[in-house]
Parts: sequence; structure tokens; C-alpha cells
Amino acid sequence: MPKWSDLKRYCEKDGWELYKRTDHFFYRKWLSDGTLLRTKISMGTGEIKGHLWKEILKKQLRTTDEEFNRKI
Repeated sequence: MPKWSDLKRYCEKDGWELYKRTDHFFYRKWLSDGTLLRTKISMGTGEIKGHLWKEILKKQLRTTDEEFNRKI
């Protein structure tokens, strides 16, 4: 399973904008069709649990494991 730092690195390499930093990193990305994607990344160092990771991929990043792994 990926770590929170992997998710942050993916967002930075994939052109996401860091728009807020509190106890989490908040990133967003506008798609060409006007859709706004958003994700919240923990500042923790651990792994993202399986069920949560699948939800992040599908609903927030709208990508696949393969595409994610190519960009980190």
C-alpha cells in the first residue's frame, strides 16, 4: 500500500494545486471539462489502508493503481 507521502508526491507531479495547509495538505485539480477534483492528505508517515486507498483512487484522484505508480 502507498504511504501518505506517495500520495503527496503524486499530486505534485500530476499538476495538483496545494490550496490549504493545516494539519493536512489539501490539493485540488481542475480538469479540462470543468470538473474539480479534491483530496486531503495526512501529514502522517504511515501507509494508507486498503479500503481508504481504493476510495481515494476512485473518487478523489479518478485514476488507477497503474497510473498512480507511474507518477510517483
